Amino acid sequence: MKSKANTGFQSTMIMCQEPAKPLRTPFSFASVFAIILLSAFFGHCAFAQSPTYTDRVFLPEIKTVEFYNTKKEQSFPLIELNTSQQLLLGFDDLHGGSRNFYYTIEHCDENWDPTNIPKSEYLQGFTEDQIRNYNYSSSTIQKYTHYELIFPNENLSAPKISGNYILKVYEDGDQSKLVLTRRFYVISQKIALMAEIVPSNDLSLKQSNQKINFQIDYSALRVQNPNSDIKAFVSQNRRDETTIINAQPSSIQGTRLIYNDINTNDFPGLNEFRHFDTRSLKINSDRIGHIYRDTANTVVLLPDQTQNQPNYAFYYDNNGKFFPGNQDGTDPRIDADYAHIYFSLVSDHSGNDGAVYIVGLFNYYRLDETNKLSYDPTDKRFHIQLFLKQGVYDYEYVWVPKVADKVDDAAFCGTHYETENEYQLLVYYHPAGARWTDLVGYRALNTAQKR
Repeated sequence: MKSKANTGFQSTMIMCQEPAKPLRTPFSFASVFAIILLSAFFGHCAFAQSPTYTDRVFLPEIKTVEFYNTKKEQSFPLIELNTSQQLLLGFDDLHGGSRNFYYTIEHCDENWDPTNIPKSEYLQGFTEDQIRNYNYSSSTIQKYTHYELIFPNENLSAPKISGNYILKVYEDGDQSKLVLTRRFYVISQKIALMAEIVPSNDLSLKQSNQKINFQIDYSALRVQNPNSDIKAFVSQNRRDETTIINAQPSSIQGTRLIYNDINTNDFPGLNEFRHFDTRSLKINSDRIGHIYRDTANTVVLLPDQTQNQPNYAFYYDNNGKFFPGNQDGTDPRIDADYAHIYFSLVSDHSGNDGAVYIVGLFNYYRLDETNKLSYDPTDKRFHIQLFLKQGVYDYEYVWVPKVADKVDDAAFCGTHYETENEYQLLVYYHPAGARWTDLVGYRALNTAQKR
């Protein structure tokens, strides 16, 4: 079980590596301009140019990043203030060997900008620590080192205040050498939160959309102006791009804030996620066309068809999540192998019309060149190859037309009210004059339960 991730792992000091010597080249206007363009493309300067923190991986050799509450695998990364709850971070380094990875956390506001308050106000004791829990892959073609961290722990204590936090992993104790970042949440539940999922109020969207109505009872808080002191954020399947910010309620009844405006919190239901299962590389699962094992593992998936159909058809999915696993081994953290996974999408679109991306929680729904499909006019299909660890993966294709330059999530899957989805509802409290924002409410919703 993932909640017992420390079992069998060696806790050992990581040998320091000599840092690479910086290249010394003469600067010119052209070189500076090129650096700016490259930085914008790869995102390495995202923190310098924009303070907003996101879930990122900064090194291509870092793969299979997992981050969740240890109570349940792949759960929402949230812990309750002043409890013993912990988060687990796991990832693989395909370079192998051992490296000098450190981590720290930073408090953020509701928009994921750093609050810049002293760390002593939300941490006690050490403010950073080294990741010492690692092990080498075993009996795999692709060699890697698996790193694992469970925190809060005796070296990095639990946060003293609620709110949004960013976990930073970096190399050689140098925070400018970022390896990855992950968002997480610390909650102090101080409100009563009631919510339900209903059909859209728009008659034209009743068969395609899911609407979230909710109420907040803030009687336990000292709220001077509910229109400015409280904000609620609603997201679908942990995808940041879907987040809707509720800055003001539709109406107020005493200490109850009601959010049921007909035009807000209305989400396309989309369709169930596509999936594949590579927990065994010896037999084909239902989505596997061919498996080749030689000097590398190669898996060719059956072609994906466009699912933009008028009628909804149910099939089980994991709402975008992924679960590394190996049915032929004993510990998938270190004996699950990597494979080249080949995807193909049959479509009436062409590469001249726009771009197709493959997304899921395995890549945190990022739209970049590593997840962009190429178009082959000979077979009229889009193709991509991804290097992924064995396991069960949910994924979907999204379309970005050239003319609109806006993501179309429903282009290849359609959208239906009946689709089973998960929603995350987060409520923040920032009274006038406060220096940070508290997370005071959280509710997970699922369309199967409706409320």
